[in-house]
Amino acid sequence: MSLASSPATTVLPVANGARSRDYYAESLGLEFRGQSADGNLIFALEGSATLALMEDPAAAPSVHTVMSFEVADIEASIGDLGTRGVVFEDYDLPGLKTTDHICVLGAEKAAWFKDPDGNILCLHEGTPAELTGK
Repeated sequence: MSLASSPATTVLPVANGARSRDYYAESLGLEFRGQSADGNLIFALEGSATLALMEDPAAAPSVHTVMSFEVADIEASIGDLGTRGVVFEDYDLPGLKTTDHICVLGAEKAAWFKDPDGNILCLHEGTPAELTGK
C-alpha cells in the first residue's frame, strides 16, 4: 500500500455549515457532493481528492495556510474569484510582500484569502524549480 496513490481528503472545521457550503460552492465554484454519514459536507476536487467541511460551533481557524489550489493563471483566477465576492489578503512582512494580492516566491506566485471562518486558503501558480528539478 502506498499513501502516495491513495485518495486524500482535507478536513476543515467550520462554525456554520450552511454558510460555508454556500461559500465553497458559490464563491469558490467547488462541486458539492453531499453530506457524509458523519455530517461532513463533501466537495469534489481534482482527481480523487475531496474537501470535507466539519461543522463545529467552536471551530477556530489556523494561523497558517490550510489549503492551496494550483492555478494556471493566478491573475485571472484572482479576478474571477473577486467577481464572486472573494476578498484577497495583502501582506507586507519580512520575506513576504504582496503586490496586487500576489507574492512572488522564487518560481512560484501565491495569493491568500480567508473563508467565512477565517481559514486561510491560497492560490498558487507554478511549481518551485527546486521541487521539479527543471
